[in-house]
Amino acid sequence: MSFTAAVRSVLSQYVGFGGRARRSEYWWFFLFSFLVSIVTSILDVVLGTDFDGSNGLFSLIATLALLLPSLAVGVRRLHDTDRSGWWILIGIIPIIGTIVLLVFFALDGTPGPNRFGPSPKYDAAPGWAS
Repeated sequence: MSFTAAVRSVLSQYVGFGGRARRSEYWWFFLFSFLVSIVTSILDVVLGTDFDGSNGLFSLIATLALLLPSLAVGVRRLHDTDRSGWWILIGIIPIIGTIVLLVFFALDGTPGPNRFGPSPKYDAAPGWAS
């Protein structure tokens, strides 16, 4: 999946928590979100809309706009590894939760269908037999 296809896919499923997301879809959207945060931070500094050295107006708007799609693609990524979306809440635990989620997001999805739907990776590959 390409960068633009991944961003388009995630944003078209803005609050779609059902189904599965490939690793490439998740990580390309993560990169997109990171780049957006850099650009909005620069805009805040240049335009003087930062709040006492912390996040500014444009950063706040971008964060709010990308919050739900980021959660949705994270939950779909967990579904691809055959885990409940509720695992996303482990990220609340400092350090350990982040490490656990990072490992889950980096794991390959389950081949073939699982309880969350068909595999977006293997069903799209030619010659894959379920």
